Amino acid sequence: MGRLVTLASGQFGDLSLEELCSLAKEMGYEGLELATHAHFDVSRALGDDSYIPYVWKTLRDHGLGCVAISAHLTGQCVGDIWDERLDNFAPSNLSGKPEAIRAWAIEEMKQTARAAKAFGVHIVNGFTGSPIWARWYSYPQTSEKMIEDGFRLIHELWTPIFDVFDECGVKFALEVHPTEIAFDYYTTERLFRLFDYRKTLGLNFDPSHLVWQGINEVTFVRDFADRIYHVHMKDVKLLKNERGGVLGSFLPFGDTRRAWDFVSVGHGNVDFDGIIRELNRGGYTGPLSVEWEDSGMDRTTGARESCSYVKRMNFSSSQIAFDSALQTK
Repeated sequence: MGRLVTLASGQFGDLSLEELCSLAKEMGYEGLELATHAHFDVSRALGDDSYIPYVWKTLRDHGLGCVAISAHLTGQCVGDIWDERLDNFAPSNLSGKPEAIRAWAIEEMKQTARAAKAFGVHIVNGFTGSPIWARWYSYPQTSEKMIEDGFRLIHELWTPIFDVFDECGVKFALEVHPTEIAFDYYTTERLFRLFDYRKTLGLNFDPSHLVWQGINEVTFVRDFADRIYHVHMKDVKLLKNERGGVLGSFLPFGDTRRAWDFVSVGHGNVDFDGIIRELNRGGYTGPLSVEWEDSGMDRTTGARESCSYVKRMNFSSSQIAFDSALQTK
C-alpha cells in the first residue's frame, strides 16, 4: 500500500531533528509528522530563508518524507479557559496572562497555516481547546445554553483562523480527544454542523481516545470517512481492574491500577484491521502516523515494534472478488 508510515515527533522532543531522523529511519519509518513545539519552528519557517531547506534536507538525507505538521499545544490555548497548565504551552513571558495567551495562540495558528504552506504541506493536525470541558458532567446543573455558548465561542475564535487556512490552501485536522470541544461521536457531529461542514475542518483520526469511552472506532471511521484528513495509529488497552474507573482516579499513565492505558500499537484493544478496511473503503491515502505513548514500555522498543505492526496492517483492498475464480464459463 502506498500510504506513508510516519512517526509523530512530539513524544521525541528531547531529541534534535537530526537525532530523531536517524532513529526513525533505523526503526523503519518512512516519514515524520513534525510537531511545532518540538521539531518545526513556525517563526523560523517564516523568518529564516535557510530554515525550511534545512528541514527538508535533513529529512531527505535520511530518506524520510513529511506530509503533515502538528500544532496541538497551540490549538489548545485558543479555546481553553485558562488555568496554570496552559502556561506550559505558551511562551514563558505570557505565563499567568489568559488574554495574552489566547491572543498569541490565535495568531500563532494563523502563522502555522502560513508556515505549512511555505513548507509545502497541506495538513495541520491539532486541538481546538474547549471552554466547556469542565461542564461535561451535568452537575452542578449544566444548561443547554451553556453548551451552545461554548460551541459558539469556538466558532467565533476559530473562524478567522480557518479563513487564513483557506487562503493558504491548508486544512486543519482536529484530533477528537478529551478536553476538546469535540471529544466523542455526537460532539464531533455537532461541531461539523456548527461550521456548516466547512471543508477546512476535518479529523486527525485517533482511535485510542474513542475506545476507552465505549465508542466503536470502526463505525466512527465509516461515518466520518470523508472528513478524515490524517490518521494517528495509537492503541489503548482496557485493563482488567475491577477497582479502576474510566475516569482514571487521578492515577498517572503507566499505573497498572488504571482501568485503561495507552499502549504500543498492537498491544491493546483497538481494531486496526477494521479501521484499515474502512479507510480503504473510504479511499484514504494519507499517512498512518504512529503516535507512540506507552509508559510501560521502552520508547525505542515500542516505537520500532509499532512501525513493524503498522506496516503489516497497511494493506490494500482486493481488486477481485475472492470467489470469482469459482465461476464457470
